Amino acid sequence: MKKSYCPIDTFINVVKGKRKATIILHLFQGDKRYNELAKLLPDISERMLTKQLKELEEDGIIDRKAYPEVPPRVEYSLTDLGKEIHPYLKGMFRGGILFEKRIDESL
Repeated sequence: MKKSYCPIDTFINVVKGKRKATIILHLFQGDKRYNELAKLLPDISERMLTKQLKELEEDGIIDRKAYPEVPPRVEYSLTDLGKEIHPYLKGMFRGGILFEKRIDESL
């Protein structure tokens, strides 16, 4: 996580990326295993999903817990910080709906 000139830019820089905000919103509904997230995000490659999860973990937004089992089991959950930013992401979601309505009206 890198501080920007403006706090808005700092926030956007942390949550921007291929479906990071969507991953956070899904994890707010409960802990998920990697395969569950992959099914919820069919438009993202496994490589990109792994990259986004790693970045979210490095930024302290999610926790990754690996269980010493065969086959390996990994679960992802939100940290307190991840839970704290949820309302802001919901606001962005609602804002996106407003823009999508405007786009639909112009078609």
